[in-house]
Amino acid sequence: MSWTFELVSGPYGGTTEGPVWDGQNVLFSYIPGSVILKYNPKTGETTDFFSGTLHTNGLCFDVQGNLYGCLQGGRGIGRFEKDGSTITTLPRLLDGKQLGNPNDLAVDKQGRIWFTDPYSGAWDIGEMELDHQSVLRLDPLNSDRWDLSRATFNISRPNGVLISRDQKTLYVAQSDYSINQPRQLRAYAIEPDGMLGKYTTLHTFSADYRGAQRGVDGMTLDTDGNIVVCAGWEEAGPGPMIYVFSPTGRILSTHPFRVDRPTNCCFGDPDMKTLYITTGGGHLFKTRTDHTGWIMWP
Repeated sequence: MSWTFELVSGPYGGTTEGPVWDGQNVLFSYIPGSVILKYNPKTGETTDFFSGTLHTNGLCFDVQGNLYGCLQGGRGIGRFEKDGSTITTLPRLLDGKQLGNPNDLAVDKQGRIWFTDPYSGAWDIGEMELDHQSVLRLDPLNSDRWDLSRATFNISRPNGVLISRDQKTLYVAQSDYSINQPRQLRAYAIEPDGMLGKYTTLHTFSADYRGAQRGVDGMTLDTDGNIVVCAGWEEAGPGPMIYVFSPTGRILSTHPFRVDRPTNCCFGDPDMKTLYITTGGGHLFKTRTDHTGWIMWP
């Protein structure tokens, strides 16, 4: 099936990210504006959903419908309360040191929040304090208390993150553009004790005479467990692209994208067959697909 991408919102100028489906609307982050926007597919209107988000990037619902986000300007993870104005900030210190610029997150069925914590120094957050850029995990305890720990020790710049339907695999984008560093889609085994085991490389993005190919940014799942990812740019490689990978890393299909740097995606609409895509230029696109999206909530 050929995918036709239609612009439905924007461009806003600056990156949009983190699209999620709430059952009726697509929520997505406009990072420079420090706002979460709401796109209504029935009316075609985009309105403000939550302002003052500390430049939130990735968004994710838990199984109870609580909305969490990566506060890039707040160096942590926040829960956007249903009053529309309160952000409950979760622990932001690891071994007594501040986090970097949390980028993307995934919440599993146990309520654990897995999130990537690269450092870019954006939004005047100050110096890098940790000596690593890793996948971290927040475990819920009781009375809204959380335990923060490090989950990976073998990745240099994590980006997108996603949990498999059976909760046994954590998909992570390794997005290091340093010399001789790979851009990879990795699959980490989640052990019964919650620790991450060894990873399998599902795909490696290489380089050509123009430079490094842009690897995976954000991603989402369909009901068959396939991984739909945003990747590529005009600088090198085959260009901006939406890829569909099987759980073992086989490329099932590729769909050239209309503009540069697709950043993240989610399925939505009543039949969950419409894919919504955000971009580095501040767009929200949609396309009908032959896949049915899978989410834990709603």
